[in-house]
Amino acid sequence: MFNLLIIIAAFYQTNHFASNMGPASCSFVLSFKRVLCIISIHMLWKEVNCARTPNIIFMLMDDMGWGDLGVYGHPAKETPNLDRMAAEGTLLPDFYAGNPLCSPSRASFLTGRLPIRNGFYSDNAHARNAYTPQNIVGGIPDCEILLPEILNKAGYRSKIIGKWHLGHQDQFLPLKHGFDEFFGSTNCHFGPYDDKGTPNIPVFQDSEMIGRYYEEFEINLKTGESNMTQMFLQEGLNFILNQASSQRPFFLYWTPDATHDPPYASKDFLGKSQRGLYGDAVMELDDSVGKILALLKDLKIDSNTFVFFMSDNGAATYAKEKGGSNGPFLCGKETTFEGGMREPSIAWWPAHIQPGMISHQIGSIMDIFTTSVELAGLKIPQDRIIDGKSLLPSLVKQEMDLNKTMFYYRGNEMMAVRQGLYKAHYWTWTNSIQEFHQAHVDFCPGENVTGITTHDQTNHTDAPVLFHLGRDPGEKYPISASNDEYKQAMPALKAVVDEHKKNLLAGTPQLDICDKAVEHWAPPGCEKLNKCLPIPKSNPVKCSWPH
Repeated sequence: MFNLLIIIAAFYQTNHFASNMGPASCSFVLSFKRVLCIISIHMLWKEVNCARTPNIIFMLMDDMGWGDLGVYGHPAKETPNLDRMAAEGTLLPDFYAGNPLCSPSRASFLTGRLPIRNGFYSDNAHARNAYTPQNIVGGIPDCEILLPEILNKAGYRSKIIGKWHLGHQDQFLPLKHGFDEFFGSTNCHFGPYDDKGTPNIPVFQDSEMIGRYYEEFEINLKTGESNMTQMFLQEGLNFILNQASSQRPFFLYWTPDATHDPPYASKDFLGKSQRGLYGDAVMELDDSVGKILALLKDLKIDSNTFVFFMSDNGAATYAKEKGGSNGPFLCGKETTFEGGMREPSIAWWPAHIQPGMISHQIGSIMDIFTTSVELAGLKIPQDRIIDGKSLLPSLVKQEMDLNKTMFYYRGNEMMAVRQGLYKAHYWTWTNSIQEFHQAHVDFCPGENVTGITTHDQTNHTDAPVLFHLGRDPGEKYPISASNDEYKQAMPALKAVVDEHKKNLLAGTPQLDICDKAVEHWAPPGCEKLNKCLPIPKSNPVKCSWPH
């Protein structure tokens, strides 16, 4: 019986789904897998499900909005698998990213710490969003302890599939920070470039590149067609099967980037959504989630696998019809309004989480770090502040932490705070008037809240702008400072902020310096593929972050 699992796992090894392998081939692999699993399922159950330590799967989407899922109210109703996941698990409508931008939010997940603590910010200018483009010099510091490094102590095998985005120089790669396996890219799928002025972004297998986007790994910007999501799916299924056969607990960080502008989808999904190409990408990701959860059920390890789904930040409203929906919330990605940081979130753990539940527990991506550590039977690091709190009391026992606080940071500034249903803005702005007019970049299209959605950074510290997110989730109607409700609510919020700032030890900013010489000219493994490019002379400069 054990040998049968090995045979199934071996069948799944398809060499990362070469870029010329179409969806039809993938369907054949998945169908054949299903037959083998059904035949062997009775024999597999006792061995595969004997592990006591739960597996952990974190599914992190890219720029997907709170309102993109059917279960969160999107009228297209094109996410049946995620809707079913919510019906079988718990919906968390009050869950947040760690930042309104990708890289800092991802860093906050893997460290359990706010970006201002782990260094994933810039202080080149006040309250500016910064991330890790390929000319960034910095990355995740060695002094930070990442989740897979901790899980390894409990025997977990960890893999990241998709976008890393915590630095691309050799010392910042995933396998240098606790992951055992990596398939994906260190950056987003921007391009194509000419490999002269700017190199195309590489795709990695573990610590070496195996090709580049728009070259070996095709993305057709005219049609939107790409097989990348199918490759990410297959890698995930392979990993689950391999770990099930080894009876070793695993941590899978599955983070495809198909919904980031420019969106893409494979041939079988192109033209399927009434929402256009972005909707096609959402439908393919939904289908992939369904296949991953189905495999867990087939292997009878679903009750021993904690799965969490969310997005890294709000939908990119500036991408227009190529971006997602933030539902009733104000603005989107890049902002600290609700549309920029409140995420579509679902927790799934059969036999442990009561199905069909809705939890209004305030939570954040950092809580997944602490929850995972607790699931592994380990302790969080004691030598630093960990901002994440365990979700298990609220998910398993329905015990609410009414004092849970959410801090909204943009770069080096705390912009807002939420406790309970009250949210107070200490600073507000969208983006500069120059970028708004000259580049036509609009973070809040069709939305204007006087004195709030400003194009100048506005300091409200002396009299923070207060909203009640229960009555006013769209942050349209500020509570007057002369109102008794304001006078009753603000002292508690101010006390929380004062305590937070008093104990804040900011990390060294990692996103200040850019240099053309550190771009992907010669990534590890390029020499094996004859894909190394000439490296220009180093010229480090301060990065410019426009918003």
